[in-house]
Amino acid sequence: MSDRIFRVPPIIHVGEGAAVRAGEEAKAMGAAKALVITDSFLAKSGTIKPVLDSLAAAGLKVAIYDQVNAEPTLAHVTECLALCKDSGSDVIVGCGGGSPIDVAKAVSAMAVNAGKIQDYMGIGKIPKKGLPIIAVPTTAGTGSEATCTTIIADTERDVKMLIISPYLLPSAAVVDPLLTMGMPKGITAATGMDALTHAMEAYVSRKNQPMADVYALSAVKLIYENLPVAWAEPSNLAARTKVLLGALQAGIAFSNASVALVHGMSRPVGALFHVAHGVSNAALLGVVTKFSLSGNYERYADIAIAMGVPNTGTKEAIAMAGAVKVEELIKGLEIPSLTKLGVTREKLDPLVAKMADDAIASGSPANNPRIATKEEIVKLYYEAL
Repeated sequence: MSDRIFRVPPIIHVGEGAAVRAGEEAKAMGAAKALVITDSFLAKSGTIKPVLDSLAAAGLKVAIYDQVNAEPTLAHVTECLALCKDSGSDVIVGCGGGSPIDVAKAVSAMAVNAGKIQDYMGIGKIPKKGLPIIAVPTTAGTGSEATCTTIIADTERDVKMLIISPYLLPSAAVVDPLLTMGMPKGITAATGMDALTHAMEAYVSRKNQPMADVYALSAVKLIYENLPVAWAEPSNLAARTKVLLGALQAGIAFSNASVALVHGMSRPVGALFHVAHGVSNAALLGVVTKFSLSGNYERYADIAIAMGVPNTGTKEAIAMAGAVKVEELIKGLEIPSLTKLGVTREKLDPLVAKMADDAIASGSPANNPRIATKEEIVKLYYEAL
């Protein structure tokens, strides 16, 4: 059979001021004690105050873990899980970029399942649904508020563990553009390009499906047209709103159609060089797109048309014009190369074979429209320097 399942959070609040809905959603779930997982800046700056106030107004007791200041690690999960149990929390509220939300998902699962989070690396290995999750993004990038995935770094093995399960899908997503207004330009660019990568890879993935296609192309258009404005004009609420909506749609798309070669290559960069996920995706997107075009000119042409390329000429020509637009966007947003991110040729040489192996082992490159060999992946890493 060729039928496909399509999953989205059962409740999604979108719009200015949506953050105040977090408390009522937690109360509707029957929760009495919330564990809020965030980072120290968001906690101290007051960015998430509307979320905290709404939880208090709904009568919930709140415990806060605010130390997810970088890529999520096993240490974050261990510390959060201990606080979750000590506080008796019965709902997990992830507030922030993808890192706090990914930790929230892992804690939700481990609160009710035995063993260690490492035991569940891979697809469909979590046996039981965890505590309910309310996801509140403060960046417009990962789309984690709408996905069945979490990525946790095992720093001892230098591996980013990809964990996929329907039990990781948030029970509610609260998507409020007002929470993104404080993003610096660099983070705006990196997270926005991360979202664009999600949308593009979902659409060209070998696991693409019609429902996800609709969200993917809509996300491409929203992000491509509005990210440069949000980057250049940080206080432009209309642009920020559209980029955030695009990131949400891109998250829905890739959660149901999967990602491909960019993500497969990005994870080893993060694990070995400690580069943020969105930044490494952005640094790789241009070279991987050019490499992949011949695998499906028609779908890449659809992406190009969503970016404003005229629908005239051959599919190959349109797709190639779209690849040029991607490279121009990367340059315009001042996305750093791998070299500027610290991935120099000298550091890459002894590690690149393992990186290519790890990329292939992640499974994502198998979804790419053009399948890359280990040798081709190695070459692409060097081209991205």
